[in-house]
Amino acid sequence: MTGSVTVGVVANPASGRDIRRLVAGASVFDNAEKGNMVYRFMVGLGAVGVERVLMMPAASGLYDGLERTLHGRAFETHPLPELELVEMRLRHDARDTVEAVEKMREQGVKAIAVFGGDGTNRVVASRCTDTPICALSTGTNNTFPEMREATVAGLATGLVATGQVDNGVLRQEKILHVGLNSDPHHDYALVDVAVSSERFVAARALWKSNSVLQLFVASAAPDAVGFSAVAGLLDPIPRHAHHGLYLRLTEPGDAGLVLNVPLAPGLVVPVGVAESRRMEPGSAVPVTPGSGSIALDGEREIERGPEDRVEVSLATEGPLTIDIGEVMRLAARHGLLSDQTLSKKAAELRGFAPTEAKRPSNRQSVTGL
Repeated sequence: MTGSVTVGVVANPASGRDIRRLVAGASVFDNAEKGNMVYRFMVGLGAVGVERVLMMPAASGLYDGLERTLHGRAFETHPLPELELVEMRLRHDARDTVEAVEKMREQGVKAIAVFGGDGTNRVVASRCTDTPICALSTGTNNTFPEMREATVAGLATGLVATGQVDNGVLRQEKILHVGLNSDPHHDYALVDVAVSSERFVAARALWKSNSVLQLFVASAAPDAVGFSAVAGLLDPIPRHAHHGLYLRLTEPGDAGLVLNVPLAPGLVVPVGVAESRRMEPGSAVPVTPGSGSIALDGEREIERGPEDRVEVSLATEGPLTIDIGEVMRLAARHGLLSDQTLSKKAAELRGFAPTEAKRPSNRQSVTGL
């Protein structure tokens, strides 16, 4: 499909299945529904002229739902994009996502849709550079990705991928760089960095408030779930704001301020705040020396000893994300979803002159399933 408009899809089969399902009241986001979400996303893409979807291979349960829907579909009024799987060997960890995104970019995808939580989006964003992300929530805390109907997200992503809207609909996100010893960019987070006294990565998910000593937040909403909600309830930080927030936490009995924070679905706990101050871009804040671990976007990723030097800095040159609401407002204002506009754009994408515009065939090809 040389020259076709291609959108990448990363659907994490493990998102929405961490330990917070056991210790709190969160529900499991099953892979069948993720497959259905991918299908609905493809419907939106196809309606605005996207011809090809390049998808990361994943667990069979996700494909079962997707394949059943593809073969049993009966309601499409527009041709679906062709679905192709990235050729790769699965290792069932974050390396799969990294490799898939790199191969998608090599094949010139115009955007990448991520079906996952904060952790999945962090891994994708680390390899995306200037490729825009459509972040859709299927995880636990879901501070970075949005809860959106996948069909509408597909329409918005397709309008970006086909060039029917300009770059004004893309957000430049902030990031938090984590420096370790001599490496100032050892790792990074999209939402928050939590310094925990727990020494080992273990089950990764962070949910014990009394283990977190310091918290660095890039953006924070008062209606968020997770550790960023501590900052959101204290001093909300919009995603477009150029500052972040640093907090030093303590036991509620020793704190001048105690907040009741939703740390996970079904889990509200008191969190003591001993200190808070704004973080400005480019200024590194040192982490108090000691043993423990560093959690990035809610998951422990770095184990540290007392001799390790750790610092956190805020940067405004993060990944590009698609502002779905703004895309759809532009689509309504300029009639981008009218039949006449869609027919003309489809013709241009396929190399026809506007007067020769014709609706493409209804043939669907699915490879790799």
